[in-house]
Amino acid sequence: MCQNPKPSPAPNPDPSPSPSPGPGPSPSASRNPNPGGEERWRGDLKKQALVQDLARRLSGGDMSTRVQAAREVRKLARASAKSRSAFAVAPVVQPLIAMLPSPDHDAREAALLAILNIAVRNEANKDKIVKSGAVPHLVELLRSGKNSLRELATAAVLTLSASTPNKPTIATSGAVPLLVEILISGSIQGRVDAVTALYNLSSCEDSSNFILPSEAAKPLLALLKDSKRYSKFAEKATGLLEILSRTEEGRTLISEFDGGILSLVETIEEGSLLSAEYAVGVLLSLCSSCREKYRELILKEGPIPGLMLLTAEGTKKARERAHNILDLLRDDSKKKKVASKDLEILAFDIATRVDGPVKAAATAKRIMEDMVRRDRELTITKLQPKRCR
Repeated sequence: MCQNPKPSPAPNPDPSPSPSPGPGPSPSASRNPNPGGEERWRGDLKKQALVQDLARRLSGGDMSTRVQAAREVRKLARASAKSRSAFAVAPVVQPLIAMLPSPDHDAREAALLAILNIAVRNEANKDKIVKSGAVPHLVELLRSGKNSLRELATAAVLTLSASTPNKPTIATSGAVPLLVEILISGSIQGRVDAVTALYNLSSCEDSSNFILPSEAAKPLLALLKDSKRYSKFAEKATGLLEILSRTEEGRTLISEFDGGILSLVETIEEGSLLSAEYAVGVLLSLCSSCREKYRELILKEGPIPGLMLLTAEGTKKARERAHNILDLLRDDSKKKKVASKDLEILAFDIATRVDGPVKAAATAKRIMEDMVRRDRELTITKLQPKRCR
Protein backbone atom coordinates (compact mmCIF):
# COMPACT_ATOMS: atom_id res chain seq x y z
CA MET A 1 0.00 0.00 0.00
CA CYS A 2 1.36 3.43 -0.90
CA GLN A 3 1.72 5.82 2.00
CA ASN A 4 1.57 9.58 1.75
CA PRO A 5 5.06 10.65 2.81
CA LYS A 6 5.47 13.48 5.27
CA PRO A 7 7.26 16.50 3.80
CA SER A 8 10.91 16.23 4.73
CA PRO A 9 13.04 19.22 5.70
CA ALA A 10 15.14 20.70 2.93
CA PRO A 11 18.68 19.21 2.89
CA ASN A 12 21.79 21.29 3.34
CA PRO A 13 23.09 22.71 0.07
CA ASP A 14 25.54 20.37 -1.70
CA PRO A 15 28.72 22.21 -2.75
CA SER A 16 29.19 19.92 -5.74
CA PRO A 17 27.09 20.53 -8.84
CA SER A 18 24.37 17.96 -9.42
CA PRO A 19 23.62 16.56 -12.86
CA SER A 20 20.82 18.29 -14.75
CA PRO A 21 17.65 16.22 -14.78
CA GLY A 22 16.77 17.54 -18.23
CA PRO A 23 13.89 19.77 -19.16
CA GLY A 24 11.24 20.60 -16.53
CA PRO A 25 11.48 21.91 -13.02
CA SER A 26 14.54 21.11 -11.01
CA PRO A 27 14.23 19.29 -7.67
CA SER A 28 15.11 22.52 -5.84
CA ALA A 29 12.37 24.41 -7.68
CA SER A 30 9.75 21.79 -6.81
CA ARG A 31 10.50 21.98 -3.10
CA ASN A 32 7.99 24.01 -1.04
CA PRO A 33 9.79 27.25 -0.08
CA ASN A 34 7.24 27.86 2.70
CA PRO A 35 6.60 24.77 4.84
CA GLY A 36 4.47 26.87 7.24
CA GLY A 37 2.20 27.85 4.37
CA GLU A 38 1.74 24.21 3.43
CA GLU A 39 0.79 23.36 7.02
CA ARG A 40 -1.80 26.13 7.01
CA TRP A 41 -3.12 24.87 3.65
CA ARG A 42 -3.43 21.35 5.04
CA GLY A 43 -5.17 22.77 8.13
CA ASP A 44 -7.64 24.70 5.96
CA LEU A 45 -8.43 21.56 3.96
CA LYS A 46 -9.02 19.65 7.17
CA LYS A 47 -11.33 22.40 8.50
CA GLN A 48 -13.27 22.51 5.23
CA ALA A 49 -13.72 18.76 5.36
CA LEU A 50 -14.96 19.03 8.96
CA VAL A 51 -17.46 21.77 8.06
CA GLN A 52 -18.73 19.70 5.12
CA ASP A 53 -19.09 16.62 7.31
CA LEU A 54 -21.04 18.50 10.00
CA ALA A 55 -23.24 20.15 7.34
CA ARG A 56 -24.03 16.70 5.92
CA ARG A 57 -24.91 15.34 9.37
CA LEU A 58 -27.05 18.39 10.20
CA SER A 59 -29.15 18.08 7.09
CA GLY A 60 -29.24 14.36 6.42
CA GLY A 61 -29.03 12.46 9.68
CA ASP A 62 -31.68 11.30 12.12
CA MET A 63 -32.56 13.61 15.02
CA SER A 64 -29.92 12.30 17.43
CA THR A 65 -27.25 12.69 14.72
CA ARG A 66 -28.36 16.26 14.02
CA VAL A 67 -28.36 17.16 17.72
CA GLN A 68 -24.86 15.78 18.14
CA ALA A 69 -23.66 17.67 15.06
CA ALA A 70 -25.17 20.92 16.40
CA ARG A 71 -23.38 20.41 19.70
CA GLU A 72 -20.10 19.92 17.86
CA VAL A 73 -20.69 23.12 15.88
CA ARG A 74 -21.33 24.97 19.13
CA LYS A 75 -18.09 23.66 20.64
CA LEU A 76 -15.93 24.29 17.56
CA ALA A 77 -17.38 27.74 16.80
CA ARG A 78 -16.47 28.83 20.30
CA ALA A 79 -12.78 28.20 19.65
CA SER A 80 -11.88 31.27 17.55
CA ALA A 81 -13.08 34.00 15.22
CA LYS A 82 -11.87 31.95 12.24
CA SER A 83 -13.93 28.98 13.37
CA ARG A 84 -17.04 31.14 13.68
CA SER A 85 -16.53 32.43 10.15
CA ALA A 86 -15.98 28.90 8.83
CA PHE A 87 -19.34 27.72 10.19
CA ALA A 88 -21.31 30.80 9.05
CA VAL A 89 -22.21 29.18 5.74
CA ALA A 90 -25.63 28.26 4.40
CA PRO A 91 -25.13 24.45 4.57
CA VAL A 92 -24.57 24.80 8.34
CA VAL A 93 -26.73 27.81 9.31
CA GLN A 94 -29.90 26.80 7.46
CA PRO A 95 -30.19 23.29 8.99
CA LEU A 96 -29.59 24.81 12.43
CA ILE A 97 -32.43 27.30 11.88
CA ALA A 98 -34.63 24.45 10.63
CA MET A 99 -34.12 22.74 14.00
CA LEU A 100 -35.55 25.69 15.98
CA PRO A 101 -39.24 24.77 15.52
CA SER A 102 -38.55 21.08 16.21
CA PRO A 103 -40.78 19.45 18.87
CA ASP A 104 -37.58 17.94 20.31
CA HIS A 105 -36.33 20.08 23.23
CA ASP A 106 -32.71 18.92 22.86
CA ALA A 107 -32.74 19.81 19.15
CA ARG A 108 -33.97 23.35 19.79
CA GLU A 109 -31.51 23.87 22.62
CA ALA A 110 -28.52 22.55 20.64
CA ALA A 111 -29.45 24.65 17.60
CA LEU A 112 -29.88 27.82 19.69
CA LEU A 113 -26.52 27.39 21.38
CA ALA A 114 -24.77 26.69 18.07
CA ILE A 115 -26.34 29.78 16.47
CA LEU A 116 -25.35 31.90 19.45
CA ASN A 117 -21.71 30.82 19.22
CA ILE A 118 -21.58 31.42 15.46
CA ALA A 119 -23.04 34.91 15.91
CA VAL A 120 -21.10 36.19 18.90
CA ARG A 121 -18.58 38.98 18.17
CA ASN A 122 -19.08 38.74 14.41
CA GLU A 123 -21.37 41.27 12.72
CA ALA A 124 -21.31 39.55 9.32
CA ASN A 125 -22.38 36.25 10.87
CA LYS A 126 -25.26 37.96 12.71
CA ASP A 127 -26.50 39.42 9.45
CA LYS A 128 -26.28 36.05 7.68
CA ILE A 129 -28.29 34.36 10.41
CA VAL A 130 -31.07 36.97 10.27
CA LYS A 131 -31.16 36.89 6.45
CA SER A 132 -31.46 33.11 6.63
CA GLY A 133 -34.79 33.44 8.43
CA ALA A 134 -33.96 32.87 12.10
CA VAL A 135 -36.02 35.73 13.57
CA PRO A 136 -39.58 34.29 13.19
CA HIS A 137 -38.48 31.06 14.89
CA LEU A 138 -36.82 32.99 17.73
CA VAL A 139 -40.01 35.02 18.22
CA GLU A 140 -42.03 31.81 18.45
CA LEU A 141 -39.63 30.49 21.08
CA LEU A 142 -40.03 33.74 23.03
CA ARG A 143 -43.78 33.27 22.86
CA SER A 144 -44.25 29.60 23.65
CA GLY A 145 -40.95 28.01 24.59
CA LYS A 146 -40.15 26.61 28.04
CA ASN A 147 -38.31 28.96 30.40
CA SER A 148 -34.81 27.75 29.51
CA LEU A 149 -35.51 27.99 25.77
CA ARG A 150 -37.17 31.42 26.13
CA GLU A 151 -34.09 32.76 27.85
CA LEU A 152 -31.76 31.24 25.26
CA ALA A 153 -33.94 32.84 22.57
CA THR A 154 -33.67 36.16 24.47
CA ALA A 155 -29.89 35.85 24.45
CA ALA A 156 -29.98 35.12 20.71
CA VAL A 157 -32.18 38.16 20.03
CA LEU A 158 -29.83 40.29 22.16
CA THR A 159 -26.81 39.10 20.15
CA LEU A 160 -28.44 39.52 16.73
CA SER A 161 -29.93 42.94 17.61
CA ALA A 162 -26.48 44.36 18.27
CA SER A 163 -25.98 44.57 14.49
CA THR A 164 -27.55 47.72 13.05
CA PRO A 165 -28.92 46.15 9.83
CA ASN A 166 -30.85 43.57 11.90
CA LYS A 167 -32.66 46.05 14.16
CA PRO A 168 -35.65 46.89 11.90
CA THR A 169 -36.28 43.22 11.14
CA ILE A 170 -36.31 42.27 14.84
CA ALA A 171 -38.17 45.40 16.02
CA THR A 172 -41.06 44.74 13.63
CA SER A 173 -41.18 40.98 14.22
CA GLY A 174 -43.31 41.05 17.38
CA ALA A 175 -40.30 40.44 19.63
CA VAL A 176 -40.58 43.68 21.67
CA PRO A 177 -43.72 42.89 23.75
CA LEU A 178 -42.42 39.35 24.32
CA LEU A 179 -39.11 40.73 25.60
CA VAL A 180 -41.11 42.97 27.97
CA GLU A 181 -42.88 39.83 29.27
CA ILE A 182 -39.48 38.32 30.06
CA LEU A 183 -38.45 41.63 31.65
CA ILE A 184 -41.47 41.29 33.94
CA SER A 185 -41.32 37.58 34.82
CA GLY A 186 -37.99 36.11 33.70
CA SER A 187 -34.94 35.15 35.75
CA ILE A 188 -32.38 37.84 36.63
CA GLN A 189 -30.22 36.88 33.63
CA GLY A 190 -33.24 36.77 31.35
CA ARG A 191 -34.36 40.22 32.51
CA VAL A 192 -30.90 41.70 32.05
CA ASP A 193 -30.68 40.23 28.54
CA ALA A 194 -34.17 41.54 27.73
CA VAL A 195 -33.17 45.08 28.80
CA THR A 196 -30.06 44.96 26.62
CA ALA A 197 -32.00 43.61 23.64
CA LEU A 198 -34.70 46.31 24.03
CA TYR A 199 -32.03 49.00 24.34
CA ASN A 200 -30.36 47.74 21.15
CA LEU A 201 -33.68 47.86 19.31
CA SER A 202 -34.51 51.34 20.63
CA SER A 203 -31.83 52.83 18.38
CA CYS A 204 -33.58 51.85 15.12
CA GLU A 205 -33.10 54.56 12.51
CA ASP A 206 -36.85 54.63 12.01
CA SER A 207 -38.14 55.20 15.55
CA SER A 208 -41.66 54.17 14.50
CA ASN A 209 -40.37 50.59 14.25
CA PHE A 210 -39.81 50.49 18.03
CA ILE A 211 -42.81 50.89 20.34
CA LEU A 212 -42.03 50.09 23.97
CA PRO A 213 -45.07 48.98 26.02
CA SER A 214 -45.62 51.04 29.18
CA GLU A 215 -45.69 47.82 31.24
CA ALA A 216 -41.89 47.91 31.07
CA ALA A 217 -41.72 50.93 33.43
CA LYS A 218 -42.05 49.13 36.76
CA PRO A 219 -39.59 46.27 36.11
CA LEU A 220 -37.10 48.77 34.67
CA LEU A 221 -37.32 50.95 37.78
CA ALA A 222 -37.02 47.88 40.02
CA LEU A 223 -33.84 46.83 38.21
CA LEU A 224 -32.45 50.38 38.25
CA LYS A 225 -33.14 50.62 41.98
CA ASP A 226 -31.03 47.50 42.62
CA SER A 227 -28.22 48.22 40.14
CA LYS A 228 -25.00 50.18 40.45
CA ARG A 229 -25.71 53.70 39.25
CA TYR A 230 -22.51 53.92 37.19
CA SER A 231 -23.01 50.60 35.39
CA LYS A 232 -23.67 50.09 31.71
CA PHE A 233 -26.87 48.36 32.71
CA ALA A 234 -28.08 51.56 34.43
CA GLU A 235 -27.45 53.42 31.16
CA LYS A 236 -29.67 51.00 29.26
CA ALA A 237 -32.44 51.03 31.88
CA THR A 238 -32.56 54.84 32.10
CA GLY A 239 -32.43 55.09 28.30
CA LEU A 240 -35.56 52.95 28.05
CA LEU A 241 -37.24 54.88 30.88
CA GLU A 242 -36.66 58.11 28.99
CA ILE A 243 -38.53 56.62 26.02
CA LEU A 244 -41.41 55.60 28.30
CA SER A 245 -41.56 59.08 29.86
CA ARG A 246 -42.69 60.50 26.51
CA THR A 247 -46.19 59.08 27.05
CA GLU A 248 -48.72 60.01 29.73
CA GLU A 249 -49.16 56.40 30.83
CA GLY A 250 -45.41 55.95 31.11
CA ARG A 251 -45.02 59.13 33.18
CA THR A 252 -47.79 58.04 35.54
CA LEU A 253 -46.24 54.61 36.10
CA ILE A 254 -42.78 56.11 36.69
CA SER A 255 -44.07 58.65 39.23
CA GLU A 256 -46.19 56.09 41.10
CA PHE A 257 -43.41 53.52 41.52
CA ASP A 258 -42.11 53.54 45.10
CA GLY A 259 -38.63 55.07 45.05
CA GLY A 260 -38.69 55.56 41.27
CA ILE A 261 -38.01 59.31 41.22
CA LEU A 262 -35.40 58.92 43.96
CA SER A 263 -33.58 56.31 41.85
CA LEU A 264 -33.51 58.77 38.95
CA VAL A 265 -32.18 61.56 41.21
CA GLU A 266 -29.46 59.23 42.51
CA THR A 267 -28.58 58.31 38.91
CA ILE A 268 -28.14 62.01 38.12
CA GLU A 269 -25.80 62.34 41.10
CA GLU A 270 -23.85 59.07 40.83
CA GLY A 271 -24.38 57.70 37.33
CA SER A 272 -22.28 57.91 34.18
CA LEU A 273 -22.60 60.91 31.89
CA LEU A 274 -25.01 59.03 29.65
CA SER A 275 -27.10 57.68 32.55
CA ALA A 276 -27.38 61.19 34.00
CA GLU A 277 -28.45 62.54 30.60
CA TYR A 278 -31.21 59.96 30.34
CA ALA A 279 -32.32 60.34 33.97
CA VAL A 280 -32.61 64.15 33.80
CA GLY A 281 -34.53 63.65 30.56
CA VAL A 282 -37.11 61.55 32.42
CA LEU A 283 -37.55 64.18 35.15
CA LEU A 284 -37.81 66.93 32.55
CA SER A 285 -40.50 64.99 30.67
CA LEU A 286 -42.49 64.64 33.90
CA CYS A 287 -42.21 68.28 34.94
CA SER A 288 -42.75 69.65 31.43
CA SER A 289 -45.93 67.65 30.95
CA CYS A 290 -47.59 68.92 34.14
CA ARG A 291 -45.55 71.15 36.43
CA GLU A 292 -48.25 71.28 39.10
CA LYS A 293 -48.51 67.49 39.26
CA TYR A 294 -44.83 66.53 39.28
CA ARG A 295 -42.87 69.50 40.69
CA GLU A 296 -43.35 68.67 44.38
CA LEU A 297 -42.83 64.95 43.79
CA ILE A 298 -39.43 65.70 42.26
CA LEU A 299 -38.39 68.37 44.79
CA LYS A 300 -39.20 65.99 47.65
CA GLU A 301 -36.27 63.77 46.52
CA GLY A 302 -33.69 66.58 46.72
CA PRO A 303 -32.57 66.84 43.08
CA ILE A 304 -31.16 70.40 43.17
CA PRO A 305 -27.49 69.61 44.07
CA GLY A 306 -27.20 66.97 41.35
CA LEU A 307 -28.93 69.17 38.79
CA MET A 308 -26.71 72.15 39.58
CA LEU A 309 -23.61 70.02 39.17
CA LEU A 310 -24.98 68.61 35.93
CA THR A 311 -25.28 72.15 34.50
CA ALA A 312 -21.49 72.38 34.70
CA GLU A 313 -20.23 68.84 34.22
CA GLY A 314 -22.82 66.93 32.17
CA THR A 315 -23.00 66.26 28.45
CA LYS A 316 -24.21 69.12 26.28
CA LYS A 317 -27.72 67.66 26.17
CA ALA A 318 -27.70 66.94 29.93
CA ARG A 319 -26.61 70.50 30.76
CA GLU A 320 -29.45 71.95 28.69
CA ARG A 321 -31.97 69.58 30.27
CA ALA A 322 -30.70 70.38 33.77
CA HIS A 323 -31.13 74.11 33.13
CA ASN A 324 -34.64 73.57 31.83
CA ILE A 325 -35.82 71.51 34.77
CA LEU A 326 -34.21 73.86 37.29
CA ASP A 327 -36.27 76.64 35.72
CA LEU A 328 -39.41 74.53 36.10
CA LEU A 329 -38.60 73.59 39.70
CA ARG A 330 -37.87 77.17 40.74
CA ASP A 331 -40.39 78.87 43.05
CA ASP A 332 -41.75 81.92 41.25
CA SER A 333 -42.79 83.82 44.38
CA LYS A 334 -40.28 86.60 45.14
CA LYS A 335 -40.35 86.10 48.89
CA LYS A 336 -39.14 82.51 48.50
CA LYS A 337 -36.36 83.13 46.02
CA VAL A 338 -32.97 81.94 47.20
CA ALA A 339 -30.46 84.72 47.94
CA SER A 340 -27.33 84.90 45.81
CA LYS A 341 -25.10 84.25 48.83
CA ASP A 342 -27.08 81.11 49.70
CA LEU A 343 -26.67 79.87 46.13
CA GLU A 344 -22.91 80.42 46.33
CA ILE A 345 -22.75 78.42 49.58
CA LEU A 346 -24.84 75.64 48.05
CA ALA A 347 -22.69 75.55 44.91
CA PHE A 348 -19.48 75.38 46.97
CA ASP A 349 -20.89 72.59 49.15
CA ILE A 350 -21.81 70.55 46.05
CA ALA A 351 -18.42 71.17 44.44
CA THR A 352 -16.58 70.15 47.64
CA ARG A 353 -18.44 66.84 47.83
CA VAL A 354 -17.80 66.02 44.17
CA ASP A 355 -14.36 67.46 43.36
CA GLY A 356 -12.82 67.85 46.84
CA PRO A 357 -11.73 71.02 48.66
CA VAL A 358 -8.82 71.77 46.32
CA LYS A 359 -10.93 72.10 43.16
CA ALA A 360 -14.16 73.15 44.87
CA ALA A 361 -13.74 76.90 44.39
CA ALA A 362 -13.20 76.60 40.62
CA THR A 363 -16.11 74.18 40.19
CA ALA A 364 -18.45 76.33 42.28
CA LYS A 365 -17.47 79.41 40.28
CA ARG A 366 -18.23 77.58 37.04
CA ILE A 367 -21.64 76.49 38.36
CA MET A 368 -22.53 80.03 39.45
CA GLU A 369 -21.34 81.58 36.17
CA ASP A 370 -23.43 79.09 34.25
CA MET A 371 -26.52 79.86 36.33
CA VAL A 372 -26.03 83.63 35.88
CA ARG A 373 -25.67 83.18 32.13
CA ARG A 374 -28.80 81.08 32.03
CA ASP A 375 -30.79 83.65 34.04
CA ARG A 376 -29.62 86.39 31.71
CA GLU A 377 -30.73 84.41 28.65
CA LEU A 378 -34.16 83.79 30.18
CA THR A 379 -34.58 87.46 31.05
CA ILE A 380 -33.71 88.52 27.51
CA THR A 381 -36.15 85.96 26.11
CA LYS A 382 -38.98 87.28 28.31
CA LEU A 383 -38.25 90.91 27.32
CA GLN A 384 -38.32 90.22 23.59
CA PRO A 385 -41.66 91.22 22.00
CA LYS A 386 -43.63 88.30 20.62
CA ARG A 387 -44.04 88.40 16.86
CA CYS A 388 -47.49 88.34 15.42
CA ARG A 389 -48.20 85.45 13.11
